[in-house]
Amino acid sequence: MSKKYDYLDKINFPSDIKKLSTSELKLLADEVRKEMIDAVSETGGHLGAGLGVVELTVVLHYVFNTPNDKLIWDVGHQTYPHKILTGRKDRIRTLRKGNGLSGFTKRSESEYDPFGAAHSSTSISSALGIAVANKLSNKSNDVIAVIGDGAMSAGMAYEAMNNAGISKTKMIVILNDNDMSIAKPVGAMRSYLAKILSGKMYFSFRETVKLIISAFSKRFSKKAGQAEDFLRSVFTGGTLFNSLGFYYIGPIDGHDIDSLVSVLKNAKEINYKGPVLIHLKTKKGKGYKFAEISEDKYHGVSKFNISTGVQEKSKSNIPSYTKVFANTLVKHAEKDSKIIGITAAMPSGTGMDIFAKKFPSRTFDVGIAEQHAVTFAAGLATEGYKPYAAIYSTFLQRAYDQVVHDVAIQRLPVRFAIDRAGLVGADGPTHAGSFDITYLTTLPNFIVMAASDEAELVRMVNTSVTINDKPSAFRYPRGNGVGVNLPNIYEKLEIGKGRVIKEGKKIAILSFGARLNECLIAYENLVKKGINPTIIDARFAKPLDESLIWQLATDHEVLISIEEGSIGGFGSHVGQLLSDKNLLDNNLKYRSMILPDRFIDQDKPDLMYKYAGLDAESIENKVLDTLNSKIVIKKTN
Repeated sequence: MSKKYDYLDKINFPSDIKKLSTSELKLLADEVRKEMIDAVSETGGHLGAGLGVVELTVVLHYVFNTPNDKLIWDVGHQTYPHKILTGRKDRIRTLRKGNGLSGFTKRSESEYDPFGAAHSSTSISSALGIAVANKLSNKSNDVIAVIGDGAMSAGMAYEAMNNAGISKTKMIVILNDNDMSIAKPVGAMRSYLAKILSGKMYFSFRETVKLIISAFSKRFSKKAGQAEDFLRSVFTGGTLFNSLGFYYIGPIDGHDIDSLVSVLKNAKEINYKGPVLIHLKTKKGKGYKFAEISEDKYHGVSKFNISTGVQEKSKSNIPSYTKVFANTLVKHAEKDSKIIGITAAMPSGTGMDIFAKKFPSRTFDVGIAEQHAVTFAAGLATEGYKPYAAIYSTFLQRAYDQVVHDVAIQRLPVRFAIDRAGLVGADGPTHAGSFDITYLTTLPNFIVMAASDEAELVRMVNTSVTINDKPSAFRYPRGNGVGVNLPNIYEKLEIGKGRVIKEGKKIAILSFGARLNECLIAYENLVKKGINPTIIDARFAKPLDESLIWQLATDHEVLISIEEGSIGGFGSHVGQLLSDKNLLDNNLKYRSMILPDRFIDQDKPDLMYKYAGLDAESIENKVLDTLNSKIVIKKTN
C-alpha cells in the first residue's frame, strides 16, 4: 500500500505524536483534517465539530500522557480526530456502521475513551469524579474535560463547576467556544496575556504575594485578593468562572498550535490547587470551505462530494415525519395565536426551524436545557397558552422529573412532540427512543399517542390542539413516512379509541406506533398460510381502548401486542387490563412484543429491528409459535 500521508501514516498512538516538533504538529493537523473530511464524506456523520478541534486534539495528545491522563470529550460529536490519533485510524471508515466505530466516545471501544458520552454537558461532572478518585487514590494523573459553548447552556455544567470550584480538586476544563461569544477576543495581545497568566512565573509571583499578605491583617488580605480578581477579570473576561472557583485563562486562538502548546503545558505543570478553565476560540467547520459557510457548519451530514460539498439526499418524495409535524403545527398556529413552539437546541432536528420562520416571536430555542424547556412550557400553560415542546425521546429522558412534578401533577396541558421514537440507526443506543412509552404511560393525567404513519401524525397534532385539561404526547419515528395522503387539520381522533385495519379470526395483532406497516407485511404472509388475523392500530397507549381490547380478547384465541418500546409500556398496560378484567382466565393466549432487555448497537434501522425481533418476519413467527403453543397464560395472584 502506497504512503498516503507524510506524518499521519507514522502516527498509530499518541506516543508517536510526542516525537514531532511544533512545526510538524501543524502539518500533522492538516493531514488529520484531510483524513477526517475524506472519511466522513464516505460514512456521513458529525463533521463541523470535529474540524473545529483538530489542532486542539493534536496538542492535547502531544502535551498530556493519554491514556494515563484522562481526556473526556463532551457529547462526542467532535471526537473523530481523537479516534484517528488513538489507534483507530484504520477503522475510521466504519464510523456509525454495524460493528464499526461509534460516532461518540465509548469505553468498550478504546482505553483512550475513559467516559462514554453522547448526551451533552456531562464532561465536567464525570471529569470531577475521576479527578476526585485520583486524589483519593493518591494519583497525580491529569484530568481534562473538553466542553463546547453550546453544552455550557445546560444546568448540569454549572452544577458541576459549582461543585468543582469548592472541591479544590486539580482538573482542567477546556471551553471550546465556537459560536456564542462569551468574551470578545482581542487578537494577539489576548493570547499573550493568556500565556503570561498561565505561566509558572505568574503563579510563583502570585503565591509569593499571598505569603507576604498573610503577614498582614485579614482585611488587607481580602482586599488584595479582590484586587487580583478584579485585574484578572478586566484582562481576561473570566469573572463568571472565577466566581465559581475556577482559575480562568483566555480566550486564546484554538487553532494556533504554538499558543495551545504553551498554555496547555503551563496548565499541566503549574502547582495550582483547584480547577483551571482554559477558554479557546475556535471555528466550527474549520478548514473545509463548505462547512465554514454553512449555517449549521455541517454539524451532521450524510455522505457528500468533497469537491462540491453536495450531500446525498433521500430519493424519496415522501415527507419526513418531522416535516409533517412542523407543517401541521404551522397551519394550526396560523389560526390559533396561543400555540407556542419550544425546542432545546434542536430546531432543524425537530422541525421548529420551519415553525420559527413563520412565527419567530412564538418560537423559543432554550439551548441544551431540556429540564428548563419542560418547566418553561408548564409556565406558559398556566397562562392559557398551548406550548409544544418538541424534544427527541432520548433527550426528554433528561427532564423526567419536570415532566412528573411540573406538568403531570399540576395537570397542565403541555404538548410533547416526541421525535426519534424507536430505533434510530447510526446514532446507536444513546439516541434510541426506547423508553418514552414506559416513562410517560406510568404517569396519571397523561394522554399518550403514537403515529402509525404520517397521516395519523397529522390527526394526532390536530387532536392535541384541543386537549386543554391535561398533558399529552405523541411519538413518531425518524425518517420519511410511508407514502399516504395527508388529511386536513380538522380531522381529529376520539381520545382513547383505536381503529380496525384488518378484520380476521382467531388471532389479533394490536399495534401501537410505527410497527403497523410491518404488521401488514406479516399479515399478507400469514394469509398465504391460511391464517387471517385481525390487525388493529391502537393509536393510544393511555388511555387504552378498553372496549376494543375486551372485544378482541373475547373474540380471539390469541392476542399479540407490539410496540417500539421497552418493558413497562403499552404491552404491560394491555396485560394489566386483561388481568384486571379476568380475560386471561378464558384460555386467551397473550404475548407482548417489545424491545429486548439490552441496548442495540448502531446499524441500519431495518437490521436493528430484525435484531430486536420487531420486523415482519419476527411478527409472523410470533403468531405461528403462539398458535402452536400449548402454554396458556393464567391469571396470577
